[in-house]
Amino acid sequence: MLNRFKFLLFITLLTSIFSCGEHEHGQIPIREFFKTPEKSFFKISPDGKYLSYLRPYKDKQNLFVQSLADGKERMATSFTENAVRDYFWTYNNQLVFNQDVTDMDSVKMYAIDVNSLKIRTLLNAPPKTRIRLLNRLRKQPDVITLTMNKRDLSTFDVYRLNIQTNALSLYISNPGNITEWYPDNDGKIRLAKASDGVDESILYRMNENAPFKPIIKNNFKNKVDPVAIAGGGSSFYALSNVGRDKTALVQINAETGKEEKVIYAGSKADILEVGYSRNKQRLEYAGWEDSKPHKHFLNDSAKQMYTDLKSKLKGGVIKFVERDTAERKYIIGTYTDRNPGTFYLYEPYNKGKLTQLSNLNGLKPEELCAMQPVAFKASDGMLINGYLTLPLGDKKENLPVVVMPHDGPWGRNYWGYSAEVQFLANRGYAVFQINYRGSTGYGKAFHGAGFKQVGGKIQSDISDGVQWLISQKIANPKKVALMGARFGGFSALYGLSFHPQLYNCAVVQYGLINFFTYLKDVPPFFKPRLQMTYEMVGNPETDANQFRAISPVFHADKIKAPLLIFQGAKDPRANISELNQFVRELQKNNVQVKYVLKDNERSFFKSEHNRMEMYGEIEKFLNTNMKVKP
Repeated sequence: MLNRFKFLLFITLLTSIFSCGEHEHGQIPIREFFKTPEKSFFKISPDGKYLSYLRPYKDKQNLFVQSLADGKERMATSFTENAVRDYFWTYNNQLVFNQDVTDMDSVKMYAIDVNSLKIRTLLNAPPKTRIRLLNRLRKQPDVITLTMNKRDLSTFDVYRLNIQTNALSLYISNPGNITEWYPDNDGKIRLAKASDGVDESILYRMNENAPFKPIIKNNFKNKVDPVAIAGGGSSFYALSNVGRDKTALVQINAETGKEEKVIYAGSKADILEVGYSRNKQRLEYAGWEDSKPHKHFLNDSAKQMYTDLKSKLKGGVIKFVERDTAERKYIIGTYTDRNPGTFYLYEPYNKGKLTQLSNLNGLKPEELCAMQPVAFKASDGMLINGYLTLPLGDKKENLPVVVMPHDGPWGRNYWGYSAEVQFLANRGYAVFQINYRGSTGYGKAFHGAGFKQVGGKIQSDISDGVQWLISQKIANPKKVALMGARFGGFSALYGLSFHPQLYNCAVVQYGLINFFTYLKDVPPFFKPRLQMTYEMVGNPETDANQFRAISPVFHADKIKAPLLIFQGAKDPRANISELNQFVRELQKNNVQVKYVLKDNERSFFKSEHNRMEMYGEIEKFLNTNMKVKP
């Protein structure tokens, strides 16, 4: 859970390279917003002797290694076709990394010895196979544990891979219903999560020779997400909302599944992040976000480090990103709503030495715009939270607005630096982000209020938010645009179709246009979660009328406003032929639509050239279509 949160935060920071201001404050060039960072994805070797990071080389991310003893930097890879996607260190100074071979829809895994920089192929996965690292083994440094759907595309088994001999052995065969595996501090899988699509179970075993037994069973509306197995293995820490509205950090008896104690809970928001030291086997902090991020520290050592960092890094949210095994060297990230991230090497036992590693954005914070938490009442009285970013300048009323519904529908917007938000604000637009009902982080009741409300109250929350902006005289009612990705793209198309009086154009990035095919064409490994999706969104068979009523593909005739559509041809969740036909229908109906299809991209455009082109097109499109009409 923690590793996934860190990874998602890292991706959010790295894809957020933008800025803001009214025209008289100067337009910042598009390249400054969207160029690939010079250095990113920092990691530290377990022995604390090396830093590693990704740097662009011929438009592809490649791996570099730097010695902390002499500062010498070496280029470890030089790929020009497929970038390094993600990587990690083993305990014997080997770097293991993956490549996403987009044109073949496959993954390759390699290893590099840090001394010789010799690259070895570890795995060449068959098409549609996915690989995920579970953990590294301290006692067997040549061995890593990973999950892979090689045997059955719908099922992830657990494997052990020797990175010196390439020996791959099946560690645990998935019976077909396991969706998550949880290793203990020694790398042994002791906990697992099973799902039949509606009900979830937590399974436990005392040791590797014992069978898994179910200890907790919940409907998916209640969750228990293990964080770490506690020291002796008789209990584990978890994020749980069982018996409460807001998710709390708790300790659970591993034998009985009974909650032993609440370690930390908040009244305003779900606990989303947990700091845990595997070396010291102790909890460090619990993190949550209502309007802005917060932390509660669970031991004095972590709190002292945080206090020291706050005194050195004035302002901003501080993240513990990486650490060496001895926990004497840390990689620290800090960000604000006007700074995408600065990374540092922190040595608390070396007089608190702090060394800057990289600044993801060289733009000046004073040239960018504040992200303001806001709240409004929906038409049925429910309180809806969100964020409003206004362009620089004295004008705060009658502004052109870009509404950005988030992907999901069960995700959420967070306070912090957003590339697209700052880019749009720099061009003079107010940007409105709404955490409509169903969004996560606000508790079980608010999340559940969005079930079966796709095309219903979720979309009403968005339109109610626009009406609120107009009533506050912030929005110019003649200059409101929509812009969104995947489900956000669906929300944009829905708004143009069913609330045409509110919006005068939309930008859609790899948007969801048909709920029937979107659910029918899910990747095989997603199928265990289909029943849960049916409960939350709808069933294509029993809710066919609803799906037909809301899916944009059936309502091309209702769209009249200009559209700009982007799509990657290798996006596994997109039906390209269906999208092509949808665009043809719009064109036949004389809708002003520009459709950009990139052959070797999935959803997010990884190529810097393609990103520059996309946002250049967005800039021109909004300039053309956000003029006040008489």
